[in-house]
Amino acid sequence: MKQKISLVLSGGGARGIAHIGVIEELLKNDYEIHAITGTSMGALVGGVYAQGKMDDLKNWLYTLDKMKLFQLVDFTFSLQGFVKGDKVLKKMKDFIPDINIEDLSIHFQAVATDLLNKEEIVFREGSLYTAIRASISIPTVFTPVRIDNKLLVDGGVLNNIPIKYAVRQPDDKLIVVNVNADCPVYNPFLTVPVMKGQKAAYQKKINEIYEYLNEKWLKSSPINDKPISKIKNMGYFELMNKTLTLMMNHADNMLLQQYQPDYIINISRDSAGTFDFFRAEELVEIGRGKAAELLKK
Repeated sequence: MKQKISLVLSGGGARGIAHIGVIEELLKNDYEIHAITGTSMGALVGGVYAQGKMDDLKNWLYTLDKMKLFQLVDFTFSLQGFVKGDKVLKKMKDFIPDINIEDLSIHFQAVATDLLNKEEIVFREGSLYTAIRASISIPTVFTPVRIDNKLLVDGGVLNNIPIKYAVRQPDDKLIVVNVNADCPVYNPFLTVPVMKGQKAAYQKKINEIYEYLNEKWLKSSPINDKPISKIKNMGYFELMNKTLTLMMNHADNMLLQQYQPDYIINISRDSAGTFDFFRAEELVEIGRGKAAELLKK
């Protein structure tokens, strides 16, 4: 009989593409995934796999390195986020039909955060599309999802490694994939440098927004007159990213100590930026390589 696995997939933006490589390597070595619990990008990859459409997602991601991706990013002037995300998910519906979570072939759960009620929301039934859309709604980036009296954003705000919700079976193994680990970068092959002008147009647009907000923040910041240049030059998004990363790592470590998995696959948070979707092929191979390392042990 195949060794059964309950898989927990963390959020991490584009780094979450590595989950695809991990799943492919586990299946290649004859493991059976009976349950997936995911946050943010982990929920997206896990939900697509549960539908049997992961190859379609991977092939689509491999094309998102040029103007095509820019055309899918629907910028908005909303104070709740500067990307709606509707175009991306609508495009995904072209090859991933929405179904109810309870009709999937394996147990699947997606975790989001309810800002109004200050609690975690676990989707175990209902629309898979809605569950994923809520779970990937990074605050200030994607606009949140409103459901009844809930305002839902990225599950990583409260729980980026939703191990406590993992569905277990007798004699299965619990594996956590953490794509925000504080560990050295693993590269299965040399990265091909991105030539000037080759980076996706959407990334350039996001950088322009970052630079504009950073400039405004530095002018109004009370620390702008401090003599420490490293603090003075720290932009709004860099400060926010460092703060959230520190908080997330602390919370993740506490969760992993409390709910100890059988195995952890750690992928460095320095492997790629949150929006480096143009590096999809490389990230899949990073996930595959890290899974292979675990299996060898």
